[in-house]
Amino acid sequence: MSAAAAYLANLNPEQRQAVEHGIGRSGPPQPLLVIAGAGSGKTSTLAHRVAHLIAHGADPRRILLLTFSRRAAAEMARRVERIAGEVLGPSAAILTEALTWAGTFHGIGARLLREHAEQIGLDPSFTILDRADSADLINLVRHELGLSATQSRFPAKATCLAIYSRCVNAEMALEDVLQATFPWCSGWAAELRRLFAGYVLAKQRQNLLDYDDLLLYWAQMAAEPLLAQEIGGRFDHVLVDEYQDTNRLQASILLGLKPAGHGLTVVGDDAQSIYAFRAATVRNILDFPGQFTPPASIVTLDRNYRSTQPVLAAANGVIALSAERFTKNLWSERKAEGRPWLVALRDEADQARYVVERVLENREAGIALKQQAILFRTSHHAGPLEVELTRRNIPFVKFGGLKFLDSAHVKDVLALLRFVQNPKDRVAGFRLMQLIPGVGASSAKRALDRMAEAADPVAALMTVTAPSRAGDGWREFVQLVERLRGVGWPAELDLARAWYEPHLERIHEDAATRRADLVQLAQIAAGYPSRERFLTELTLDPPDATSDQAGVPLRDEDYLILSTIHSAKGQEWKSVFVLNVVDGCIPSDLGTGSTDEIEEERRLLYVAMTRARDDLHLLVPQRFFTHGQHARGDRHVYAARTRFVPDQLLSLFEQTTWPVAAPGATAPGGAARSVRIDVGARMRGMWAAG
Repeated sequence: MSAAAAYLANLNPEQRQAVEHGIGRSGPPQPLLVIAGAGSGKTSTLAHRVAHLIAHGADPRRILLLTFSRRAAAEMARRVERIAGEVLGPSAAILTEALTWAGTFHGIGARLLREHAEQIGLDPSFTILDRADSADLINLVRHELGLSATQSRFPAKATCLAIYSRCVNAEMALEDVLQATFPWCSGWAAELRRLFAGYVLAKQRQNLLDYDDLLLYWAQMAAEPLLAQEIGGRFDHVLVDEYQDTNRLQASILLGLKPAGHGLTVVGDDAQSIYAFRAATVRNILDFPGQFTPPASIVTLDRNYRSTQPVLAAANGVIALSAERFTKNLWSERKAEGRPWLVALRDEADQARYVVERVLENREAGIALKQQAILFRTSHHAGPLEVELTRRNIPFVKFGGLKFLDSAHVKDVLALLRFVQNPKDRVAGFRLMQLIPGVGASSAKRALDRMAEAADPVAALMTVTAPSRAGDGWREFVQLVERLRGVGWPAELDLARAWYEPHLERIHEDAATRRADLVQLAQIAAGYPSRERFLTELTLDPPDATSDQAGVPLRDEDYLILSTIHSAKGQEWKSVFVLNVVDGCIPSDLGTGSTDEIEEERRLLYVAMTRARDDLHLLVPQRFFTHGQHARGDRHVYAARTRFVPDQLLSLFEQTTWPVAAPGATAPGGAARSVRIDVGARMRGMWAAG
């Protein structure tokens, strides 16, 4: 077997068809849609296609590979190098190192905007706001416009930013977004329009871009024929991973760059489209083939390498009831006798006890805790389980919560670097100046106003009269800003930390713990060639902090995984437990307003089920205790099994109740015997005369 054939030998026929599509044929490569089912080797297929293109003469510098995280892009590049090495030998490393246009939509967008800044009226030294800073800026504009002083309560800053972001990413008019997603804000349309206009103006004056701008400006370039031709023409091949997670703006970018679809490959699974809350739309992947003439070719990967056939049969049954989908039934050569479990439980307390018992049984059978996962629709669903795990001294990690950049101390240090990078950044300036004792909002505003009027903002800062109560703190801050502009990277971060640490000690009681995060920040910074690259890439793809994990078992090498279903996408475990598989939880009460919302909730359950390799438990507690949500106060409410597992699918599951009822006893959720006890009479009897 030749080397060229050997590296394709491990692919199944459908994977190989996707890898070889259009290569070696005359004429421009036609668009391709790869429908890659869960566990079907999607990443391997995409990496093989990139390697196959390079092996057949494609210039890696002219390949654009778009993923949804930098880690995914880096992993893809590693796989491409390994695969290409089987054919090209040592020269493969040189070629794959030239695969420099692999990254996220937002990361690639930032690079292109800096390259073409002058053509689109941008200053290439722009800085990028994260979500929290964007909300702070929109709040500043909100105050300046007097919207925070309205008689009836104006939407909060986070809501305003969410509305703005949805308008941009979904390419929808403000009124349509308000009606569809934020109906309680519909009375504020005129004020929101003023706010968003002010927010855009504030960003432009301060040389700032937010996440949405990175796509919006790129889409604007892609809508300009000459610019679109220039940018699209530099790439012979554009490959997109997880296409079902794209929003309309991202689809517009791709169609602007490759209007005929030549060289365009998108990979995804409509059955795993679960990010509508980020404005992703399943329509992008469903409508993709028909957007070209002739229509794009479709290759379906339905062989699953992860799960047993009974798990897949149950998952196929759930998703087959979808209103609209690409027909696909996953299959596997991994056989198993047992079917997935559908477990009826009395309440959430029994659910927690059941999970703990099964998890410990699995551990005794040789399945590590890390190979087991408990998944849930919403983070608070895990509350009773977390209590039980803690009580039983079982270590666990829960995914979801604060991210690294959301930590106040990390944001403080990054604000200093951003302010040095872009002295027009008022959000960073306000944050920094108010760290100094004796400097309030008014003093900070006066200083920033002086800077905004000057050609050289830092020189203007030097002339600002120190606030009367600031003491030496103001002088030290001004000198630091000037000094940081002349210190090389990453040494300037050490100076920034040295200035900040006294403030850290003063502001936070847990300063020692937070200082460790700043050490981690310095270690991360050392891997970047410049302040600009560091700020850009850290903002676009931040690492998780230890605070991102609740109950982190610092001394345990093995621990149980708790995760929301959204966070679990792309992962797999030997044993998976899905909590609260009842109407009201899956689907969520908030996710049943429209057919599209219900269908996304169905896909969410499908994603949860297909994370399991060997063992799957869908848990159905039949009674929930609610606190103060009803006029009658705290009470028990009863729930029904999710509508996504109707009676016609029950044969795909092993059904049981837990705890196992004794003979003659009532199963959970059944009709209990009515028992009346006159406790008062008993108490009186205790003291009756003998």
